[in-house]
Amino acid sequence: MEEKEKQLRRLVIKAFHISGVHMGTENNVTPDGVLSVNKDFGEGLLKEEPLIEDISIKIIEPGKHDFWTNTIMDIIPVSTKVLGKLGEGITHTLTGVYVMLTGVDTEGKQTHEFGSSEGTLKDQLYLNRAGTPSDQDYIISFDVTLKAGMGQERPGPMAAHRACDRFIQTYRDKLKKVKGDLCTERHEYYDVARPGKKKVLIIKQVAGQGAMYDTWLFPHEPSGVEGGRSIIDIENMPVLLTPNEYRDGIIRSMQ
Repeated sequence: MEEKEKQLRRLVIKAFHISGVHMGTENNVTPDGVLSVNKDFGEGLLKEEPLIEDISIKIIEPGKHDFWTNTIMDIIPVSTKVLGKLGEGITHTLTGVYVMLTGVDTEGKQTHEFGSSEGTLKDQLYLNRAGTPSDQDYIISFDVTLKAGMGQERPGPMAAHRACDRFIQTYRDKLKKVKGDLCTERHEYYDVARPGKKKVLIIKQVAGQGAMYDTWLFPHEPSGVEGGRSIIDIENMPVLLTPNEYRDGIIRSMQ
């Protein structure tokens, strides 16, 4: 007799749409879909990251992409675990807004490895694709200026990623407290075992060869940095992940 399929893990993602982003006195997100940004928040991060000379935080409104940017290091969603660990439980995420991490050093050298992407944002960032903002999304620009020469050394980009992660964590902490029944979208995903059926394994090759070509795994928060491990530090060994772990942001590209 054929065994029935088994649901191993359940992941619920609740999305909260942001309809407005503005500068304010604190980093905050409200249940009615308004996000505020403290442009001076980066000043406090400079004390924690001695390799960073300056941090500039700006808001890019939808359609206003005639905006000069330093090299884009990452486009990061704002998501947080409310219950359970990555790959299961409940995750809250924001739609309508992304954080864009960019970098340069004090000598004007862009933070890149095999090719830089500085220039006008509309020419450097493809919108409306998986992993990028839509043309209706707000973008929070988190621009890091590293000390001379540190844009090409591994500790420099890592400092930029840590600082940006602490900035995003302020929103994660607020998002954890938003009531789940106020979400604008709700999705359930299951990791399922099907006894007797073919086993499918998808192989994903990730970067792990230098200062900016690194991949972070197993952070505490979706698409986060804190608690994660570098694929380089684990010597590029194969790692087995569940579909829901992948869906929940257990891999973070550090390019």
